[in-house]
Amino acid sequence: MAYTSFVAVGDSFTEGLNDPPVGTTGPTPGQADRFRGWADRVAERLGQVQPGFRYANLAVRGKLLDQIVEHQVPLAVEMRPDLISFCAGGNDLLRPGSDPDRMAKKLAGAVRDLRSTGADVLLFTGVDPRDTPIMRRVRGKFATFYLHIRSISDLYGCRLVDQWSMQGLRDWRAWSDDRLHMNEHGHRMVAAKVLDVLGVPSEDSWRTVWPPRENVDARAKRREDAQWVREHLAPWIGRRLSGRSSGDGLDPKRPDLTPFVGDSSIL
Repeated sequence: MAYTSFVAVGDSFTEGLNDPPVGTTGPTPGQADRFRGWADRVAERLGQVQPGFRYANLAVRGKLLDQIVEHQVPLAVEMRPDLISFCAGGNDLLRPGSDPDRMAKKLAGAVRDLRSTGADVLLFTGVDPRDTPIMRRVRGKFATFYLHIRSISDLYGCRLVDQWSMQGLRDWRAWSDDRLHMNEHGHRMVAAKVLDVLGVPSEDSWRTVWPPRENVDARAKRREDAQWVREHLAPWIGRRLSGRSSGDGLDPKRPDLTPFVGDSSIL
């Protein structure tokens, strides 16, 4: 199918952290919150095969499932595009006391609303967290939620992007220094996977096989872990304890469903 319009809904993963715009090593000067990401990459490819293609990205970093369902899903329904991507829940699962069963019910209702527009809907499982020292402690909760997503995808006839099976994403070379957001390599792999699910040819492959890494000295690894705790984990915990979010005060990078011609629109 040649899609004429695409709306992306979600959090930092869909916003594109930390995949910088083309030709930069970070966010564009003067646009400190603007990143590229897998969704922009998919939109660029879809726009190459469909003249007049339109794209909106409503995702905002740090948003919880309830916030995304309340604020972004109704906008996507109103826009009535051909294709909608919906990925949410990761921020919820990292919080103590989150309930994957309750989350799944909320997500199912939103998917029903999105599918009622006639749009194709993309759903996502997350990456297996077993290689992440902190998140692997709640691996069962993640797995339960992602099994729900599989069931919801089957029930409502969605297209499923299964990141759990993407072995290349389990390598830290696909992730940025914060270990929570993918880098350019990770976003390229996800974009290739999405295009594969949509049946659209891509120059990239999601089946990345990384070359072997040199053994890292255990003491150096402990220093890296301690630095990560200071620079990334502690600030993240501090925001959660204070009720703040990294997305507070930020607007979506592409709030309107408008023609999309590729890289120039985000530079």
